[in-house]
Amino acid sequence: MRPMEQRTILVTGATDGLGRALAADLAGRGATVLVHGRDDGRGQATMEEIRARVPGARLHWYRADLASIDQVRELAAAVAAEHKGLDTLVNNAGIGTTVPGGGARQESADGHELRFAVNYLAGFLLTRLLLPVLRSAAPSRIVNVSSLGQAPIDFDDVMLVKDYSGVRAYCQSKLAQVMFTVDLAEELAGTGVTANALHPATYMPTKMVVATPASELSEGVEATSRLVTDPALDEVSGRFFDGTRPAQALEQAYDPGARARLRELSESLTAR
Repeated sequence: MRPMEQRTILVTGATDGLGRALAADLAGRGATVLVHGRDDGRGQATMEEIRARVPGARLHWYRADLASIDQVRELAAAVAAEHKGLDTLVNNAGIGTTVPGGGARQESADGHELRFAVNYLAGFLLTRLLLPVLRSAAPSRIVNVSSLGQAPIDFDDVMLVKDYSGVRAYCQSKLAQVMFTVDLAEELAGTGVTANALHPATYMPTKMVVATPASELSEGVEATSRLVTDPALDEVSGRFFDGTRPAQALEQAYDPGARARLRELSESLTAR
């Protein structure tokens, strides 16, 4: 890959938690970082904080609510219009098991179960729309921030209308990310674009986590940054990592039939 100071990296969900710390880390390494979030005020505050730590940091702000398919499309169009090549896309934005909305089932602007929509479907569409600029910058990388918390997808009730829990919604959305990662790796083999997923760390101290923190935020940043920057991973694709260690996702992630069903569903849900 090109030297860090020549790379352009998009980090979704970059105004809080892991995404914010990762954006600062990558800016400190010299990359141009595209900072995404839902709120202009928090976006500006994030960039001011990063510039205070990294004088001369090259940052660009993009606002989009990933609970809206139209806004995901607008985000992709804005990035593609302003950057001829994208070296790395980090699909980091997500919603935890209980925030927001407590234990109540919620829906996105398009009527899809909220965690499936934000944690998985938005990244699916954003990645597909940005593939041309990722290909043009190849060798390039796609990094999906998933979790060890995974649950199989029930294709008879993907939106969990009949049997909802925040934990199940979160866990199935995270498995969907890994299924998409494996699919992408097969599709993009030989193009110079790789796709990998990871569980960055367990219970980091972020607003997404309601349990007692068990890992430092720096652990998650290190693991995620490694997938973005480590030259040893230039040819590695379709893998799932637990931190920096190779790991296995739930069995359904490696089922070609299940992945095909998810792909067809995702294409249908995001089609205009």
